[in-house]
Amino acid sequence: MTKFLLSLHVLAAIIAVGPVTVAASMFPPSARKALAEPDSERAVSAVRLLHRICRVYGGVGIAVPVLGFATALSMGVLKDAWLIVSMLLTALAAMVLLALVLPRQEEILEGLGGTAVGTGTGAAAGTGTVTVTDAGTAATARLAMFTGVFNLLWATVTILMIVRPGSTTGA
Repeated sequence: MTKFLLSLHVLAAIIAVGPVTVAASMFPPSARKALAEPDSERAVSAVRLLHRICRVYGGVGIAVPVLGFATALSMGVLKDAWLIVSMLLTALAAMVLLALVLPRQEEILEGLGGTAVGTGTGAAAGTGTVTVTDAGTAATARLAMFTGVFNLLWATVTILMIVRPGSTTGA
């Protein structure tokens, strides 16, 4: 059962977290292009699609820690320090995505005149919509920074899952 749960956990991480990290990384440069060319429906559509990927796969990503917890329980490693640190970093990554990345993506979309579909946190949770005259470059730079933090957290969790300090498996 452990191997089955571990396989599902790894597949969920690849299928859910992978697209979020890529789409979130692509969003800031695509948003800069769309802000520079607000009449380009193609540029705005690309930004809208990247946000949707982040939002949908971010929701699907809840399967990763759920399956990870089930796997850790079946392996009897819930009290191992590397796993506790991994769980804390995973929770932090989720908070960065939900509180910093997605709302800023929505603000930028609202500034482009695109409808940010989702939680409705956009401008109400942040500083307002972003427009070309409203320091769009600074907004996309901040978003890129938050996205980088999100990606760095996931990379750290991945390394901890592979290295597993104190593991007796020889890894």
